Parts: sequence; C-alpha cells; structure tokens
Amino acid sequence: MAVIKVPRPPASAFDLDRPVSTLLKNQIRHLQEAEFRLPANMQTNIYINAIKTEGEAADYIRKVTTALHEAHAIGPTMGSRPVLKGAGRGFRAAGRDLAAAADAKRNVKQKKKSTNKKTKSRKKK
Repeated sequence: MAVIKVPRPPASAFDLDRPVSTLLKNQIRHLQEAEFRLPANMQTNIYINAIKTEGEAADYIRKVTTALHEAHAIGPTMGSRPVLKGAGRGFRAAGRDLAAAADAKRNVKQKKKSTNKKTKSRKKK
C-alpha cells in the first residue's frame, strides 16, 4: 500500500481560546448522547452548554472518549441494548430485516372495540 503524506497544519489552526464552532457543538451534543448511555458512575456530569472554547471542548471530548473506551473494555452491562439479528451481515441486510419486521407488525389487524352500547335487554322488547 502506498504511503500518503499529509502536510502538517499551520500553528494557527490550533487555538484553545477560539470560540466553539457549530460543527464542534453538534459533535459535543452527539457525544453527550453517547455519554448518557454510560453507567451513572462513569459519566462526566459536565454541562455542555457551558463549553465556550475549543480547549474546553477538547477536555470534554477527551474525558467522554476515555469513559467510553473504559466502558467498552468492561463489557456489556445489565442495561445494554441487545444486538440486532443480521447486524454482522452489513447495513443493507440489517436494514432489510428491520423493514420486514416493521411491515409484519403493520399488517397485524387489531380487533376494534364496539362503540355500540345497546344491551340485550333492549333487544328483547
């Protein structure tokens, strides 16, 4: 395989005091969603709306990433999600299985309750 040389970014590209960009804010939000799936004792409890600079964002990302790696090393917990059938066969196959399951659920007809309140005593008259 050929080695691809990537030039070093300029020193001005890394500024810890630069305000957080929208892209970085969105990444922080996604990371927080992943963090909330961790056990409570592994969460950072950092209020993400208080993150204002790239340096603060880098600290938060480092802490959450470390916690996620540690949680993965420990293994699944009681509250973990089950693995989908067919997940190892690739995205398209798993997606097909999910769509087929949704179609099967949709085709099941539910018995509707009658709203007719006539009683047998009225019919006897």
